[in-house]
Amino acid sequence: MARLYILFFLVQVVLAVCALISCLSAEEEDVRHLPRIAWVLMILFFPVIGSIAWFLAGRKRNPAGGGVFSGGAQPAVRRPARPLAPDDDPEFLRSIEERSRQEDQELFRRWEEDLRKREDDLRRREGDPPREEPRPEV
Repeated sequence: MARLYILFFLVQVVLAVCALISCLSAEEEDVRHLPRIAWVLMILFFPVIGSIAWFLAGRKRNPAGGGVFSGGAQPAVRRPARPLAPDDDPEFLRSIEERSRQEDQELFRRWEEDLRKREDDLRRREGDPPREEPRPEV
């Protein structure tokens, strides 16, 4: 008999945890009849009744009828209005590309300036007699 009580206790805990996770992760427009805090308190204080009530009356049902136990299609995944990660955002990728292009152009311009300066220095040196570089002491 003790094993049966332990089994019922574990089922109650799992049901309450699943109901809490479902309640806390549900979108605001999917919570029905009571405010979210009322559902959370009901699930915590009355785990079995509160959990069953949440699953039956507290959340919107999937109109396609696809759930875990129904064998139907999985519910459609709701897409957020904005991308979650920066690398999924086309505007962010465009700004990175534009910034990179501008930085590349600036770097290329500086390299060209440096090359022109070096060429001018070499031309000036060619006109002058070569001077000896001091030898490093060993």
